[in-house]
Amino acid sequence: MKLLKATTLALLLTTSCAFADTEITYQFWGSPQEVGVWNSVARAFETEHPGIKVKIEASDWDSYWEKLKVKVAGGTPPDVFAMDAPLYKDWQSRGVLLNLKPYLDKEPGILDGVYPLTLKAYETPDGFYGLPRDFQTIVLYYNKDMFDAAGVAYPNDGWTWEDFRIAAKKLTKDKDGDGKTDQWGFWEAGYDMEPFWGALVWSFGGEVVNPETHKTLISSPQAMAAFQFMSDMWLKDKSMPSEQQLRQYGADGFFAGISAMGVSGHWSVPEYSQVAFKWDIAPLPKGPAGRVTSANSAGFVIAKDSKHPNEAWEFVKYAFGEKGQTELAKIGLAIPVRKSIAERPAYLDQSTKIDHSLYIKALDYAHLKPVFKGYEEWSGAVGDALHMAWTGEMKITDALAEAVANGDEVLARSK
Repeated sequence: MKLLKATTLALLLTTSCAFADTEITYQFWGSPQEVGVWNSVARAFETEHPGIKVKIEASDWDSYWEKLKVKVAGGTPPDVFAMDAPLYKDWQSRGVLLNLKPYLDKEPGILDGVYPLTLKAYETPDGFYGLPRDFQTIVLYYNKDMFDAAGVAYPNDGWTWEDFRIAAKKLTKDKDGDGKTDQWGFWEAGYDMEPFWGALVWSFGGEVVNPETHKTLISSPQAMAAFQFMSDMWLKDKSMPSEQQLRQYGADGFFAGISAMGVSGHWSVPEYSQVAFKWDIAPLPKGPAGRVTSANSAGFVIAKDSKHPNEAWEFVKYAFGEKGQTELAKIGLAIPVRKSIAERPAYLDQSTKIDHSLYIKALDYAHLKPVFKGYEEWSGAVGDALHMAWTGEMKITDALAEAVANGDEVLARSK
């Protein structure tokens, strides 16, 4: 009788374990479209990994980071979560991310075929605490209808920033004749270094920041020339809408159809595909130091306090691999980090008929958006000061001096 009871109990336990799936959570910022694709990735992963379930959780950008901070502080972090590369060092320095080196060491060749610049952001002296999920480079978007109406030639590979400025002035118009400008040549918010002023500074031969020496470098003569160029377009040429002028049209002047040109990454393609006007893309213009764009990425990280690190790694490995990257290419918001996917139809043959390879070719002249501890606070401190120049409240020289002082103060605290 005792033997029968013991055998029955063992069978019950075995049966219970067989049906007890391990659930992991993947949390990220994103749109409903992204949620749909990520659910597809998760279901495909589950098919190949019976016994592991993936719960997908998404939020908008701002609430994502707030929720994440609360969960991590409370000891209940998501197993896997998305990381914006410039913020990576902040999170890694807090000791809340799992070092992936032991897993990578067991997977020889797993990093082969990944664009090297995308890996650079996540590498540390003692290993990778994250891996790139996708990446962005910045290109020039232009409204073909506006160019045609003004008789201005489309941007081309030979354009310089001076060509760009001349075209922007020609494309700035008072279309209804009421004495007020209602079409501008170019639109840009001008706050963060991405997507515009970082690339502009680099193409003028300047640098932005040196985290190793804790110095903000945007007051050099080369950087000063770049910012003066931008200030002149805004305040002298008036070929860029002011913050107040833009407000009545929305947050994106190009999408709103009131600016002939804009700069952005591939993340804008799905939204821009909905507009009524014809548009296309071109490389960023050349500066005195040549053509430069910026590159940035979103990545995967695993929480150090994850209760299921091995299962979390299996999911990251799948999403980082060719099958996962092929699915992610369908979102159309970013570029896959694997060459085998980005340089094939899965990414190149999208419904929006532009030259999607241009974003990949841009890696040849791209600078990595800085990744360092304190980036978010530094960006805000610098951006707040620069904003005073774009509104005309401060001279560009004074605004840059304040931006450097504020930025260096943040860098000193972030040592």
